[in-house]
Amino acid sequence: MDSIRIVGGHRLNGTIPISGAKNAALPLMIASLLTNETLTLENVPDLADVGLLKRILANHGVDYMVSGKRPGDLPNSGQTLGLTAAEIVDTTAPYDLVSRMRASFWVIGPLLARMGEARVSLPGGCAIGTRPVDFFLMGLRDLGAEIELDRGYVVARAPGGLKGGRVRFPNVSVGATHTVMMAATLASGETVIENAAREPEVADLAACLGKMGARIEGAGTSTIRIEGVPRLHGAVHPVLPDRIETGTYAMAVAATGGDVILQGAHPELLQSALDVLATAGASVADVEGGIRIVRNGAGVEPVTVTTAPFPGFPTDLQAQLMALATRADGTSSITETIFENRFMHVQELARLGADIRLNGQTATVTGVKSLKGAHVMATDLRASVSLVIAGLTAEGETTVNRVYHLDRGFERLEEKLSACGAEIERVRG
Repeated sequence: MDSIRIVGGHRLNGTIPISGAKNAALPLMIASLLTNETLTLENVPDLADVGLLKRILANHGVDYMVSGKRPGDLPNSGQTLGLTAAEIVDTTAPYDLVSRMRASFWVIGPLLARMGEARVSLPGGCAIGTRPVDFFLMGLRDLGAEIELDRGYVVARAPGGLKGGRVRFPNVSVGATHTVMMAATLASGETVIENAAREPEVADLAACLGKMGARIEGAGTSTIRIEGVPRLHGAVHPVLPDRIETGTYAMAVAATGGDVILQGAHPELLQSALDVLATAGASVADVEGGIRIVRNGAGVEPVTVTTAPFPGFPTDLQAQLMALATRADGTSSITETIFENRFMHVQELARLGADIRLNGQTATVTGVKSLKGAHVMATDLRASVSLVIAGLTAEGETTVNRVYHLDRGFERLEEKLSACGAEIERVRG
């Protein structure tokens, strides 16, 4: 099993290109099930989760083709992926695939809308919380689906087709919003989704569906209206730059010191996180084609942050912020409101010398003079990269084990950091 070796103490200086967003690419790929024509996605990141979803979609009959670079493409631009679901050959998403990635459960919406049936295993993914699928099933029932659980599978049927309806989520759910929105594009009549997720990835999916012929209004707000259409067609759509990758590298610069341009980043996608970084003492500036992060000389200031759905501070940046807070001159407070088990990185940061106390869903982080390199173990995707950030600031050598988590969400991480002066390498297992 691969590990990552880091020798800390180096400032980061240079340019880091931001890849396409995993959290945008996955629902866009799943949307290919809604049409028998080709959906072409540009700037798709080369990640383990993308590769796994290709396999899952192929199981349903989706043909895919990865294109090479086109003239004029940037050297670091992502792959172009053509997905064609000319014929759905299987409406079952099996346990051995779905159990490895939670987002793959979202195929239930397009399969049900297009084929009138779907049999999908209950999902897996990072062990950061229960993340039940109740909201997904509630929303599909509101569109007329008949749903039952059968030996670990959700079996959904709509023999007469889905019907537009009013869906109100008790709590905001990005995955349920994606799924119900996709299903509603082919439902007869109007669907209204209330308390919808407002994340940029939701609006981006709606923009792609619009190019495919869907009629959607209000995506990016808490109320989305969809007028169902009989069929969708192919389209070409670029994947958003990854706001979580952007925030991660920004926090790495703030933690280590230095001056880095995050090339291709869109500041409006993570303004709350950039505001926190400014409070912590980093200089944050919009520049042509990206964002510049600088921290030279000034210390790290403590912060008080509570995670929240967009446009609040993202839960997917909570672990990275905690790594930064370990170096603050003072005490920070970080409260997690989205996932109940998302503090598993705390005990690993403590191995590096961090001073963190937990009280329910709040972590109190008292900055220390220095962290010390050690062997640590990744527990999930975002926790693993928080250990990388901590290792970049620590004295001596840090080894991060179980980095297959990193490969799920970060493209060429060691290459990007080493190009800016970090001493970091992958050790093949």
